[in-house]
Amino acid sequence: MINGMGLITGLIIGALAGWLAGKFMNNKGGLLKNIILGVIGGFVGNLVLGLVGIHGSGIIGNLIVGVIGSCIVIFAGRALLK
Repeated sequence: MINGMGLITGLIIGALAGWLAGKFMNNKGGLLKNIILGVIGGFVGNLVLGLVGIHGSGIIGNLIVGVIGSCIVIFAGRALLK
């Protein structure tokens, strides 16, 4: 997710991706949790989508990949905690 972007930009996009994923998945959490979730989700999204040949580029592409990855992380977390 932070490919070629600055660290601050990556964190901002990660926070936004985590917040959006939290809204989509009806996940409760604060700003710090959303930042962490978004950054981890960006790595997961890049990994999963990269396996099928899809890569996000630019801010919007990285945001979409981060949201998808964050949703995967939320889903996996819920499945493990059941």
